[in-house]
Amino acid sequence: MSPLFLQATIITVNPSREVIHDGYLLVTDNRITAIGKCPPPDNITAAASETIDCTGQIMIPGLINTHAHLVQSLLRGLAEDLPLHNWLCDAIWPLESVYEGEDGYRAARPTITEMLKTGTTAFLDPMVTYRAGWEGVCKAVGEMGIRGCLGKLVKFSETNRQLSITDPRDRDLINMSIPALVSRHGEYHGQHNDRLHVWAAAGTPRGAPMSLYRELGEACAEHGISITMHCAEAPRDREIYHDVYGCSAMEFIRDARLCGQPLPLPTCGGSGDKDASTSKQTHKLVLAHMVNLDPATDLPLLSSTNTAVAHNPTSNLKLASGVAPVSAMLSTTSPNPITVSLGTDGAPCSNHYDLIREMHLTSILHKGVNNDASLIPAETALEMATINGARALGLENEIGSLEVGKKADLVLLDPYAAGVGAAPWDWNDENGVTAVTTLVHGCTGRDVRTVMVDGVVLVRDGLLVDGGRRKEREIVREAQKAIRGIRARCHANGSTIEGRLKCGWTNV
Repeated sequence: MSPLFLQATIITVNPSREVIHDGYLLVTDNRITAIGKCPPPDNITAAASETIDCTGQIMIPGLINTHAHLVQSLLRGLAEDLPLHNWLCDAIWPLESVYEGEDGYRAARPTITEMLKTGTTAFLDPMVTYRAGWEGVCKAVGEMGIRGCLGKLVKFSETNRQLSITDPRDRDLINMSIPALVSRHGEYHGQHNDRLHVWAAAGTPRGAPMSLYRELGEACAEHGISITMHCAEAPRDREIYHDVYGCSAMEFIRDARLCGQPLPLPTCGGSGDKDASTSKQTHKLVLAHMVNLDPATDLPLLSSTNTAVAHNPTSNLKLASGVAPVSAMLSTTSPNPITVSLGTDGAPCSNHYDLIREMHLTSILHKGVNNDASLIPAETALEMATINGARALGLENEIGSLEVGKKADLVLLDPYAAGVGAAPWDWNDENGVTAVTTLVHGCTGRDVRTVMVDGVVLVRDGLLVDGGRRKEREIVREAQKAIRGIRARCHANGSTIEGRLKCGWTNV
């Protein structure tokens, strides 16, 4: 199939950052083979198997969510109004420790559905636990057509009585070992036409010896396995780095050799944004949150180690972790620019997987906390959700922008699909409200109409192509059934976790 999209406003995010008004884009198999301003040349029209009228719609690269807990959709709303460590110890860990059977599969499907329907075409999951069921989560990615990097959790004992931390998931440590990671990487990495990549998800350091993390870093360097880790999320995390390990967060990362190690510069290939400084390492490293840092020490180390940061503004605000110094990160360019991407985190700490909402919040949050309205314009927020996300995952030559030769991961939005909230944006007026401003500040994921991943249309007219509304209802029913079982088992273990009305409100 070779669909030809016509009359779209195309935000390319290409190296020249071109916005094409009344544009066309041709897809052949799973690649973009032509892009330009209408009318397309005769040979382009002749090559198309069908034409798709996109008048009034905005086309963007597929969004890339670099921190999304796939199996936490079942826990949405069950850990409200709690600071991070209580949220983990009193709710999330007890719930995750009693997943069984198909629970992970039933959780991954609504998450993927929500991401696809709101414009996310690729994601990085930072923690597939043993109880979630690795095979089921991989099956969900394969069946639903999304592009996913799955972080296989490698965990050392989290139980630390000195810090008053007890993790019931520690009983499964043997199944979350370095050898288990290497085995899964060898078996699953590159499956589903290379849509599924296997990463290491390192557990947050809370007392385990640094030597164990160094073993993980060296194993990942040896086998070319990229790593993601929650880092410096809450104020208490910063204290743990200093009190337990005697260093800052990034000094720990450096000394544990978790960041990619140097390799000879490879031969250039592919297309799009290329940065030699980020393409010559054994593996990628994406650190999520990075809120409570020692900036004078940690920012230069982020830059020199080519470590990427996944910014999660909604989660950080909801869990009262603070606000990451994103503006300072983006302004650090020597010796290398710091790559900052976006993540929604999981449903129990953000209540959504809509990356467009994260773009909007990212753009306005840092203006307010820094008293500087010039920070993080809409264009920068969109770069964070597209090409920066691709660069963080090491996929910038394949996805993250709309360019000839890249994979056909793209999204079409209709800003007027749900009403008049985008007015007075006019797709025919190049000097009026910009399409980027309209997207970031005037849209949400519910304005998404079409989503293509790897050349395959997965969402059309706002619904899953495979099964439509009936499939979505079945996915929801299975998720509802799964969480009832999880809560019942949790209750049997002595933890009663449920949604509660507060402030004197009651159910009647």
